[in-house]
Amino acid sequence: MSAQVQLKFKNVSKDTDLPSISVCMAVRNGSTFLREQIVSILTQLRPYDELIITDDHSTDDSIKVAQSLQDRRIRILHAERSGVVPAFEVSLETAKGDFIFLADQDDIWAPNKVEVTLTHLVKHDLVVSDCVVVSEGLETLQPSFQQLHRSRKGLVRNLIRNSYMGCCMAFRRELLQRVLPFPAGIPVHDIWIGLVGEMHFRSIFIPDKLVYYRRHRSNATTTSTTTHRSFTRRIKERIVLIRNLMELTYAK
Repeated sequence: MSAQVQLKFKNVSKDTDLPSISVCMAVRNGSTFLREQIVSILTQLRPYDELIITDDHSTDDSIKVAQSLQDRRIRILHAERSGVVPAFEVSLETAKGDFIFLADQDDIWAPNKVEVTLTHLVKHDLVVSDCVVVSEGLETLQPSFQQLHRSRKGLVRNLIRNSYMGCCMAFRRELLQRVLPFPAGIPVHDIWIGLVGEMHFRSIFIPDKLVYYRRHRSNATTTSTTTHRSFTRRIKERIVLIRNLMELTYAK
């Protein structure tokens, strides 16, 4: 981590010269790509940072893969309820870091992801980077997810078509405390975090491509070019989001 970043963040944390980081991940039958992703994350973390992996009822050897790395920064938890949203909620509820990074089980972090993101978290509460969309074998499919989806801020446009991609998001602890617990019925965790961040905090989309976002048949994310959910279901999900955003805004 550069001296410039260290200087900017000095005195942010009460316990260390630099703020601590929690990387939160949900895993379900992800053993094929999991090790590669974990290594790309751990190489950017410091001894007092943490990677929290919540297992969503995997039937493969995902947990054994994580345990085999024998790294004390890895914490492995187990979700009681099935689903990507409850699994991420478990990870986030136990996160201790000043800054929270979301991670998927099958991507790869660019080597400068943490450093670049931290430079923007100096002035912003939520940072959303760009990513390169790649195949299972890491061949480039789309050089820019943000250009493909025209990703940018905007409450209405993101309610219509979500461009808050969880694996590209990092945020301050103050935002984490505002989004938990997750409201029942939200479609995915990232759109809820993104919309709350946009309404109540300082958010920014940055053009830096800091994740290699791997597309394959088992992807859990719904942020893609197409969706298999019915129009009626999507309308109901947006109503749930709007209702909970209003409740959060006017809560005493």
